[in-house]
Amino acid sequence: MAAFAFAKLRFRGRDTLFFIYIVLMLMPFQVTLVPNYLTLDRLGLIDSYLSLVFPGVFSAFGVFLLRQFMMFIPNECIEAAKVDGCSLVHIFFKIILPMSKGGIASLAILSFIDNWNMVEQPLIFLKDANKYPLSIYLSRVNGGELGIAFAAGIIYMLPMLFMFLYGENYLVEGISHSAIKR
Repeated sequence: MAAFAFAKLRFRGRDTLFFIYIVLMLMPFQVTLVPNYLTLDRLGLIDSYLSLVFPGVFSAFGVFLLRQFMMFIPNECIEAAKVDGCSLVHIFFKIILPMSKGGIASLAILSFIDNWNMVEQPLIFLKDANKYPLSIYLSRVNGGELGIAFAAGIIYMLPMLFMFLYGENYLVEGISHSAIKR
């Protein structure tokens, strides 16, 4: 919804707020680890799988990518819906979201790949070693066991490969539409 607001709504301070989002994208994720930890601790999500998912759901990159994609959606669609009496919530769920499938799918693919490769966050947010993702265990494979290391690397890569192959068309559509300047 933030991407929709930045792309299609006019409000005071919109460009300044979006600039802050861009600055957040430039910060290394290590800078946000402590605030994320404190937030997750207050929500009681430390040592749960949600602690790995939650920070990625509210990422500045997601807002940026979807904003760029939603700027491609013609304003005439929104104006026609307003003339028909639709509220902003109805416009968002019935018009903008269905037209943004490509952008949402490309964001899902890129976020999945980013989260799949996490190493630092699980070490900080998860206390139980049984909940660690495969990326932690892959880094612990001994160099003397090259066959096992290569097999583990291939197995580790398969979900990302399947995700990419499944959503390749959406990924290309989402990235190409978000790159078009109107």
